[in-house]
Amino acid sequence: MVRFVKIKAITTMKKLSILFALFLCSFVLMLPIVGWGQTFKAPVNSPLQSIKQNFALGEIAIEYSRPSLRDRVAFGEIVPFDKLWRTGANACTKITFSDNVLLDGHLVMAGTYALFTIPGKKEWVVILNKNTKQSGTGSYKEEEDLLRFNVKPMPLLDKVETLTISIDAVRQTNALINISWDNTRIGFPVVANIDSIMMKNIESALSPEDKRPYFQAANYYFENNKDLGKALEWVNKAIDNNPKAFFMVHLKAKILMKQKDYAAAIAAAELSMQLAKDAKNDDYIQLNQKLIDEAKRFVKKG
Repeated sequence: MVRFVKIKAITTMKKLSILFALFLCSFVLMLPIVGWGQTFKAPVNSPLQSIKQNFALGEIAIEYSRPSLRDRVAFGEIVPFDKLWRTGANACTKITFSDNVLLDGHLVMAGTYALFTIPGKKEWVVILNKNTKQSGTGSYKEEEDLLRFNVKPMPLLDKVETLTISIDAVRQTNALINISWDNTRIGFPVVANIDSIMMKNIESALSPEDKRPYFQAANYYFENNKDLGKALEWVNKAIDNNPKAFFMVHLKAKILMKQKDYAAAIAAAELSMQLAKDAKNDDYIQLNQKLIDEAKRFVKKG
C-alpha cells in the first residue's frame, strides 16, 4: 500500500512538471525576442526627395520618389508612352505653391496638387490633379484634374541616371520646373501672380512717411519691364540717401542701359566701379566693367 501511494505521488509530480514546462514555454514564446519582429532601415530603390525654393513672395515645394535606370530605358520601357505616369515612384508626386501662380497662362491657386504626366514621343501632357492621397495611378480620376497642358520633350546629350525634378532659372516672378530622366527633359514655366500685390505694397511703402524702399521698388520695375522712367526716378532717390551704395548706382546704370542712354549708362557704371573698388567688392567691379564694355559696343554701332 505504501509503495502504491509513492508511485501515485511520483506520477502526479511528473504531470505537474510537464504542465509547468508547457506553461513556461508558452510564456517565453509570448515574450518579444531581441532581433525578432523589430523593424530596421534598409536602402530603397526609389528614395524620397523634398525640395523647396523661395520664389516671389513665398515658395515652391516638390516631394517625389526618384527611380533610377539601372541599365534600363526610361521612356518606352519603364514608363510606357502615351500612358498616365505618376511622375516618380511610390506615392504620387506633390507640388505646393504657397501663393497663386500662373501655369501655361492659367491661374493656379495656392495649395498642394498631385503632378501627373503622360509622356509621348513628340509631346507630353502635364497634369495637376486635386487628389494628393493617391499612390500610383489606380485611383486617378480625370474629373479631379485642375489643369492640363502640353509641352515638348527635349533630348539631352548626357544621360540622367536618376529621375530629377528641379526648380531652375529662378527670377523675381518667374521660374522653370524641369523634369529630367534618361536622355529626356521637359520643362514648364511658373509665373508668380503677385503684380497687383507688389504694386499696392510699393504704393504704400513709398508714401511720404517712409522713403526707405526706393531701391527695392526701382529694382522690381527694372526686372519686370515696367516704367523705366519711374524706376530711374526711384533709384536716384535711393542713391541720394545712400551715395556710396555701389549696387544702387549699378542698378541705375542698368536702367539707363535698358533705356539705350549708353553714355549715361557708362558714366553711372564707372562711378559704381569706383565705389566698388573703394569697398573692395570684386563682383561689382566685374559687373560694371561688363556693362561698360557692352555699352561701348552699342556706341560704336551707332
